[in-house]
Amino acid sequence: MTQKIRIGLIGTGRIGQVHAASIDRNPLFELTYVADPFIAGAEKIAAQYGGKVTDDAEVLLTSGEVDAILVASPTPTHVGLIRRGIELGLHVLCEKPIDLDIERVEELREEAANAKIVIALGFNRRFDPHLAEVKHRVAKGEIGNLEHLLIISRDPAPAPREYIAVSGGIFKDMTIHDFDFARFFIPNIVEVSAVGANVFCDYIKDEGDFDSVNITMRGANNELVTVINSRHSAYGYDQRVEAFGSEGMLSATNVQSTTIRAYTANKVEAADPYPNFFLERYAEAYSLELTAFGEGILTGNVTSPTYDDGRAALVLANAALESAKTGKAVKVSL
Repeated sequence: MTQKIRIGLIGTGRIGQVHAASIDRNPLFELTYVADPFIAGAEKIAAQYGGKVTDDAEVLLTSGEVDAILVASPTPTHVGLIRRGIELGLHVLCEKPIDLDIERVEELREEAANAKIVIALGFNRRFDPHLAEVKHRVAKGEIGNLEHLLIISRDPAPAPREYIAVSGGIFKDMTIHDFDFARFFIPNIVEVSAVGANVFCDYIKDEGDFDSVNITMRGANNELVTVINSRHSAYGYDQRVEAFGSEGMLSATNVQSTTIRAYTANKVEAADPYPNFFLERYAEAYSLELTAFGEGILTGNVTSPTYDDGRAALVLANAALESAKTGKAVKVSL
């Protein structure tokens, strides 16, 4: 390819910095513009990776110097920026969730479905090589009919109170990745049951949120999905998947930096801790997610999660919250 895709980055917070590094490493893209109301953040990214800077996303969007945008700005801006991408013919890779309000998501759904651009949602776990391999082997029929999917996701420690207050709650902020990953295996979820608890973090409880949740979902063919989430884990970032089928089981365990184990008089099979941050665990997945977005733009063969995938994850998140509050299973139609 002789000409790279010119991409503009909107938002230079923690996740924006991760995406900037991925863009810099990716041969399909060139970072040509960076936007953030906090101009110092944009200037720092541009100094490291190149591109012009602005404190106004609209300047980036109408510059004529970008072919695509990567939206890493706060959630309330996502719908508006996707809409502008559609209007201006700019391809969009947007971080999750699309919005916290399903009505705003629905308002743009038809327009997004008819758009002539690629709209991809940032559900990076689909691209993790270990998790994607499990999905590939399930799809090949290695374990027969999929009957039960178990997803375990525990963070090392809760996010700060200030973040929790605007996150939309654990189901929309944390479990939403698991909702999408469940649909990667079982697209047609028809029922959601959830239980939430507050067992270790007072400020999460004060915000009306849960620090621990268990979710059970049922697929249209009676497949079961169990999701276990916690906002803390003393031993690091805990990410595991188990797919159980009629002819066997596949699992992906936690990824560690080394396979070395220590055996002494005081301990056996001692290993280094798990990664302590999601950016470490899923660094490769973020890079592969960006590559899939670029290849979709160039070839028209889009494999990235779509706007409708983002909508479906939010529908499931809302159903889980309703179930956790009412104690009743909630029927859903995706």
